[in-house]
Amino acid sequence: MISALDLALLFLAAIGAGLFNALAGGGSIFTFPVLIAVGVPPVTANVTNTIALCPGYFGGVIAQRNDLANQEGRMFALLPVAAGGGIVGAWLLTRTSDEAFRGLVPYLVLGACLLLALQDRIRALLQRRVARIGLAWAIGPVFLAAIYGGFFGVALSVMFLAMVGLAIDDSLTRLNALKQAMSLACNIAAALYFAIGATVVWSAAGAMAAGALLGGWAGGRLASKVQAGTLRAVVIAIGLIIAAMFALGWT
Repeated sequence: MISALDLALLFLAAIGAGLFNALAGGGSIFTFPVLIAVGVPPVTANVTNTIALCPGYFGGVIAQRNDLANQEGRMFALLPVAAGGGIVGAWLLTRTSDEAFRGLVPYLVLGACLLLALQDRIRALLQRRVARIGLAWAIGPVFLAAIYGGFFGVALSVMFLAMVGLAIDDSLTRLNALKQAMSLACNIAAALYFAIGATVVWSAAGAMAAGALLGGWAGGRLASKVQAGTLRAVVIAIGLIIAAMFALGWT
């Protein structure tokens, strides 16, 4: 049973997740362990976390809608792929036991931390790269990244940006907007699958959704004033601590 205090903690954690997602990415590193800490089983915690943070993706797409102009063809090709991969990942999660998922968490979190640590290098590589290999070559990697997103999801946006950036010749700003739309498609597809066929702690999801919206709004307001690199370092440090806690059985 989720208490009022638990809901308050989840609300605050989701504010942090929304804030960090807007500024640096990796915000789920905050909310997932809090769900575990208040007694939600690991798989249910991941399911609830996915659903709760969906509103933040809507805000990101709306904020970047101008950069999606004239990218309808790319979205037509890649958004169904992202959604399909999200459903496959969600299906895999619902067929994974809590014990097995708990064992995977340290590696998933470490992988997310690595992606976040390499984010600036990935962006620099994309900015330097001149020759791309075509949209069709992005479909397979995007699908695999989306499976990961439906299964766990932390640092999914970084993975998507890398996939499309290495295959499509365009500005980083427009590719970032495309990545945001793909993340929305993947997350929404996984959330719908979970809502129909998985256990969700709806009281926690509601409190977290409200917090994520507030945090995302605050992050948008602070985006031009705060160093994303500093925040990313904080997320990575926290992620490493969380991975160690899961690996050592302290959760």
